[in-house]
Amino acid sequence: MAFSSPVFQRWLTQIGADHVLEVMTDLFESGAVFIVDANSDILFWSKGAEQLFGLSAAGAVGKPCNTALNCDNGNDPCNLAQLGIVKAQAVRIRRPDGTALECYRTAKAFYDNAGNFAGAIEYLQPQNPEAGALPPAGESFHGILTRDPKMQEAIQIIRNVAATEATVLIRGESGTGKEMVAHALHLESPRHYQPFLAINCAALTPSLLESELFGHVKGAFTGAVRNHAGLFQRANGGTLFLDEIAELPLELQAKLLRVLQERNFIPVGGDRPVSVDVRIIAATHRSLREEAKAGRFREDLMYRLRVVPIFLPPLRERRQDIGLLLQHLINRHNLQGHRYVDRIAPEAMRLLLDYPWPGNVRELNNVVEYAYAVGRGGELGIADLPPEFREPVRSRLPPPVARLSRAQPADEAELIRQALQAGAGNLEQAAQYAGMSRATFWRKRKKHGL
Repeated sequence: MAFSSPVFQRWLTQIGADHVLEVMTDLFESGAVFIVDANSDILFWSKGAEQLFGLSAAGAVGKPCNTALNCDNGNDPCNLAQLGIVKAQAVRIRRPDGTALECYRTAKAFYDNAGNFAGAIEYLQPQNPEAGALPPAGESFHGILTRDPKMQEAIQIIRNVAATEATVLIRGESGTGKEMVAHALHLESPRHYQPFLAINCAALTPSLLESELFGHVKGAFTGAVRNHAGLFQRANGGTLFLDEIAELPLELQAKLLRVLQERNFIPVGGDRPVSVDVRIIAATHRSLREEAKAGRFREDLMYRLRVVPIFLPPLRERRQDIGLLLQHLINRHNLQGHRYVDRIAPEAMRLLLDYPWPGNVRELNNVVEYAYAVGRGGELGIADLPPEFREPVRSRLPPPVARLSRAQPADEAELIRQALQAGAGNLEQAAQYAGMSRATFWRKRKKHGL
């Protein structure tokens, strides 16, 4: 048998049987997998079990199965000593909050050489999809949850392009999950066993960014006391994710183009090229075509990066995903034990669906964290939402801001000053006014002392 081959045994020893088991059980996201010993005490409790029952692994492992699962009607899912194999048996489980859960049970018992019961592995899947941790109508792809057709289209592109070496450009607003998509593409690719490294091109000054990307040799500048391997060297054989690529300075754009074309570069202060094999995935919230027309981005580099574009829609255009993501975040926070939420007030849900979500999925996560910090009880109500949700709808919507051409005014400091006035203290709107990312706007504001 293939599973008993010496090659497989060596591989299992190298990877670790516990890690392999954890990864395999994570594939069953809408159900629970657990293992019991001969005394029906729980030995293993999957992440799906944590989400489905609201009981952490720390709270389940070591406890008798029927105690942890509060089985009803005498249907103990751990009573396998005389059953051997069970397929799709209906059982009722009671969650820690008292709510009942109807499940289908599939299980296999194990016996020692003397024929004595040695334990069992079980899989419980909710009969009612709404009772599960993740509604099955949504798709989970390396942590990306969606029912939205546009997002599912993006996922299909990722699956298709992952097997190739094509350079990918991800376009989407801040908070839409661009790095998560880039990581998913890496995990689907043949490079998945090699490093995945990421950097935000707007977060560092040009000199620091050059050193971080390409490395430097000892003595290249003051403070360079030893050789430093940059991200391209450290990601050799794997994937490098360049976030906010539109903020890359022009002088570094030429160096990046060389890496893409020649697959080599010269470290800062060095005199010999270094060869690398790295797949580039870039991301931006702006149009590189528009940046190239304005002279802020090299057109030849734009074409090299934009071989396969992937567009991520903002959360306000994915209304059917709001409930899905909300339930996922609630399930995750329920495991922390501070508060257990099992329902959302209709008025609160209506506000969540109508909200424009300028911060996208990242903001939704913050809203759930806020609700768990300030609220109590099993129902998430209006009072648990941040103050902006209780304001009139019109005041919640950002006022239309006319974006200036960055050629007007010619003075960059004056542009920053005008943007601050137009944003009325809101840095997000001020950055939009100036046509910059928030990080770049903050850096230039600091540069000009504004």
